[in-house]
Amino acid sequence: MNDILLFYMVLPAGFALDFLFGDPQWKYHPIRIMGNLIEAAEPWFRKLPVSPLISGGLFAVTLILGVFAFFWLLIARLWVCSPLAGFVAETILIFFCISAKDLKYRAVEIYKTLMEKKLQTARNQLSMIVGRETQELDEEAVARACVETVAENLVDGVIAPILFAAVGGAPLALAYKMTNTLDSMTGYKNDKYILFGRVAAKIDDVVNWLPARISVPIIALAAQLLAKKGRAAFQTAKEDSLKHSSPNAGHSEAAFSGTLSVRFGGPNRYHGKIVKKPYIGRRFGPTAPYHILQACDLMTLSSILALIVLWGGRVLAGILIP
Repeated sequence: MNDILLFYMVLPAGFALDFLFGDPQWKYHPIRIMGNLIEAAEPWFRKLPVSPLISGGLFAVTLILGVFAFFWLLIARLWVCSPLAGFVAETILIFFCISAKDLKYRAVEIYKTLMEKKLQTARNQLSMIVGRETQELDEEAVARACVETVAENLVDGVIAPILFAAVGGAPLALAYKMTNTLDSMTGYKNDKYILFGRVAAKIDDVVNWLPARISVPIIALAAQLLAKKGRAAFQTAKEDSLKHSSPNAGHSEAAFSGTLSVRFGGPNRYHGKIVKKPYIGRRFGPTAPYHILQACDLMTLSSILALIVLWGGRVLAGILIP
């Protein structure tokens, strides 16, 4: 019975570690190791005597399945040898997959910098968490980009890892993080990766499909509890969630837009080119620095609700289907 209790407490324990300590800046962080592995493996797969599309697909699938298999074997062995060792190891690995506190910390630092009227420093801080060019952004654009990032990363940094950990423990959560890391490193539509990174990008779209849509009712519930704006979150998500260039990112962004009554999207510069994105929440006004704090509160409560809902569902499923 105690072993079963340990098994079910892994996910909330991992979440609690992130809530308390945030994402550790450690050179042996599993996600950093994944990034190093991607860099090391890419040249080998590019040398395969097949098209870049096929070699890139083999590259992505091999790394994702390899991560899952390695950690599944490791965790399974630890649970057999010692349930306590299995609990500790799996809790720590799940902790590495969730990044709610780190996301909030980075956003709040940008808010503080804007309040100190240090726009250039805020641009530099923002450049560490977004893909767009930041050096010409004004205060409103910096605040908007920061809030958009909090909304988008709620899904891939919190809700999706919790969902996959609830379904398949740390091994599946880590496989998800490898998918996410592959997309962030190779999922570009440029000459180098338009073919080689296509499969990785498509896999990322597929695995984020459900977490992105789950995020809407969770964000709406948080919005209702915080500001009685649940209806606005749902309505904006219904109207604008598919206006984003990503098939998934628009859902959480639209829900945040409706909750905070701010407009997202519009033209941004990426890699020297202006990319015109449709507006999300066009009827709303511009983003101000104080919206960053509101977005962080919404993200934090949404994270807690996601844990309660998804972990609760896992426990219930375990009771009904032993």
